[in-house]
Amino acid sequence: MTDKPRLKIAIGTYGHTRGIKNGNVPIKGVDPDFVEVVPIIGAFRRMVRDLEFDVCEMAPTTYMIARALGAPFIALPVFIMRRFHHGGFVVRPDSGIKVPKDLEGKKVGVRAYSVTTGVWTRGIFVNEYGLDSSKVTWVVDDEEHVTTLKLPPNVVHAPDGKSLASMMASGELQAGFTGPAGIGRAGPPTGAWEQGGQTTAQVYPELIADAAKVEADWFRRTGIYPIHGLIVVKTAVLAQHPWVARSLYDAFVESKKPYIDHLKGSENKFPEDAKYRGLMPIVGDPLPYGLKDNMPSIEAMLTYGLQQSLIPKRMPMDEVFVDPAKA
Repeated sequence: MTDKPRLKIAIGTYGHTRGIKNGNVPIKGVDPDFVEVVPIIGAFRRMVRDLEFDVCEMAPTTYMIARALGAPFIALPVFIMRRFHHGGFVVRPDSGIKVPKDLEGKKVGVRAYSVTTGVWTRGIFVNEYGLDSSKVTWVVDDEEHVTTLKLPPNVVHAPDGKSLASMMASGELQAGFTGPAGIGRAGPPTGAWEQGGQTTAQVYPELIADAAKVEADWFRRTGIYPIHGLIVVKTAVLAQHPWVARSLYDAFVESKKPYIDHLKGSENKFPEDAKYRGLMPIVGDPLPYGLKDNMPSIEAMLTYGLQQSLIPKRMPMDEVFVDPAKA
């Protein structure tokens, strides 16, 4: 490595990425130019639409779709956000929905059809509970990150002037995702992804009762620990500097080490600490990197994407991820 490429990098600041971003953990052979994008979801669109960054955090389903359509970037097996997805899906008490199969014939609110939360939960409902997703009307109120994605005919846009929250309150929707993935916004998304703040006026019951226990049992049975954020690198960068993949991967691994040590204590310094500390008794390492330890989750993501008409075919693994061990 005689040259030192300057790479424009957009990643969120988390307990496990802080060391890279503050310079305590160098990226060997790389001169990083960190760009702050808040919220980080804004960087996803800028990357898939304008290829603005050399290295970028991205939602895995956004990446999967973009890559299947020929995007000139590829993922590293660095998964910087994780969560389960049996919970966070609520129903109106008067909807008659008791199990996921009951969603057939109903209208369900989700920010965008390809939002990662929606893809994982739909996949679970289809493969674990027998839902026919094509019989559900998925009501969205945002555009997809990948503008060329052709949506299935059972995906419709919310009427102008209406939010998913208001439609759920009025009974126009019978179910929806909580938080910013669905009915948790008080208004339609804007450039900052929210308008009117969060809505907490009404609390709806979760469809899956005791979701945390169900998720733990599911993980022990399947080995699937849903990936919810990954790192992509422009293929042009890797063509010119193939060693960059390993340098980036090693830096993320090194940056994670003190954070895992921190989680073994009891102090919550970062917003995500309590979540990951609570997951450790179930999954062990709450942020596992690499291909081997994550293969069940990767394969499930690709299966769900194919089932939900998000990708046209199943891609070979070497077209989806760079193996740092071989870089």
